[in-house]
Amino acid sequence: MARLHRGVAVNALGHCHPALVDALQRQSERLWHVGNGLQIPGQSQLAERLIAATFADTAFFANTGTEAIECAIKTARRHFSVKGNHERVDIVGFQGSFHGRTFAALNAAGNAAYLDGFGPPMQGFCHAAFDEVAAWEKLVASPSTAAVIVEPVQGEGGARALDPKKLRHLRRVCSRNGVLLIFDEVQCGMGRTGRLFAHQWIKDCEPDIMAIAKALGAGFPVSACLATAQAAIGMTIGSHGSTFGGNPLAMAVAIAAFDEISNAETLDTVNQRAKEFRAGLESITARYPHIVREIRGLGLLIGVQLAVVNREFINLARQQRLLITGGGDNVVRLLPALTISAQEVREVLIRFEQTCEKASELLAVDALQVAV
Repeated sequence: MARLHRGVAVNALGHCHPALVDALQRQSERLWHVGNGLQIPGQSQLAERLIAATFADTAFFANTGTEAIECAIKTARRHFSVKGNHERVDIVGFQGSFHGRTFAALNAAGNAAYLDGFGPPMQGFCHAAFDEVAAWEKLVASPSTAAVIVEPVQGEGGARALDPKKLRHLRRVCSRNGVLLIFDEVQCGMGRTGRLFAHQWIKDCEPDIMAIAKALGAGFPVSACLATAQAAIGMTIGSHGSTFGGNPLAMAVAIAAFDEISNAETLDTVNQRAKEFRAGLESITARYPHIVREIRGLGLLIGVQLAVVNREFINLARQQRLLITGGGDNVVRLLPALTISAQEVREVLIRFEQTCEKASELLAVDALQVAV
């Protein structure tokens, strides 16, 4: 079966990659877990790799993407608290975003469907549409704003690569107003777009804080919150913590994953396979315009907006032995391993077109629901 979600962008090197298996087996015979009150060499080694490859000066390790987001929000708010700017607490987010399932992460995204049933919204979060520049410029300029959080490429929200010019403008507006910029690269980071991090496609667009996870452990639970030294001035010892974050087992696997993903050969493969996918999907779109509306995304974070209900299309794809996942705005996402071969891309495209053909047949007899 062709697997196109790979654990929703987690298994970036496929299943049982030999370098990861070797790292896990070797570390499993040594230490699995020790308290963070002790020095864990693997943390220093992974932090050095991440810092060398990014804007960051410091790293905090946790277990999941939503924990990294929580750390990012706390880092931003505490930054202003220790400077005496206690009024700066608001976090500006964008419609269509997704930042995780903890309460603060849900409020940062502001998606009503995910907040339903969990009581009143948390104070200190506000939102705008990314395309409505004047609206978010006003929010960023507010004296109560601490930070802006954004995914350079929205995943859950519909595989939408945000406009590079607007992202660069957002960076300038944040700098002008003394507001911290947080990038959520939990899904779009770690090679997924053909650069190690998605924002690296855009000149002069580095964040102050960044959350990463998913492919960082390539299947093993590990995440990180990266920050500049200035952004992290409030994060002193005891201000934040994690029981399991940065444990020796996670660090061993993440180091192996980082070394595999960050090498030029892997990133070149991502870019080449992305071109092959885009060409193939555009060809399918031309043949099935009544099924496929638009191809989205960047690199191997691929979104296909459909004219039929995506949940029904996902079920049809499974009948063709093709596993894909959904997304907002009636999108299906294709999130293959970064090491996918050209032959596997061709096989995926064949099965995707077979799914479109089946959908077309059902649509013709009113047995498939058209998307609104």
